[in-house]
Amino acid sequence: MTAAPYNYSYIFKYIIIGDMGVGKSCLLHQFTEKKFMADCPHTIGVEFGTRIMEVNGQKVKLQIWDTAGQERFRARDVTYEEAKQFADENGTGLHLGENVEEAFLEAAKRIYQNIQDGSLDLNAAESGVQHKPANQTRLNGDATPPKENCSC
Repeated sequence: MTAAPYNYSYIFKYIIIGDMGVGKSCLLHQFTEKKFMADCPHTIGVEFGTRIMEVNGQKVKLQIWDTAGQERFRARDVTYEEAKQFADENGTGLHLGENVEEAFLEAAKRIYQNIQDGSLDLNAAESGVQHKPANQTRLNGDATPPKENCSC
């Protein structure tokens, strides 16, 4: 039996936005590599990292995109006050590499709860959430049967 290519139920996509040089790449590195870097090289284009975590008993793949301070992502921007309130409420010391995992996990729990209560539409592309790809290997390793006359 081969290993399942998808060992998660959902993909949550995060975009880290902010001005150049504020620590977006350091945050990404801390979360994906579990190593604190006080000074990361500047990102050119987009950096990308993933990590699978358990959220309320479900395996969830977190995709984190570091935008290199690109203006085109400003539509998803939050105010300084909103970010500070989140940090204060969750006891984050992100600038020191503290509680980074907890911050991403708390955000993932909130997203998952929004899925469960129906306030997040998984069919909306802008939701940033995908269900496990269809017609792939199941979590127990069994393959879904292919459709008749299908070359998939």
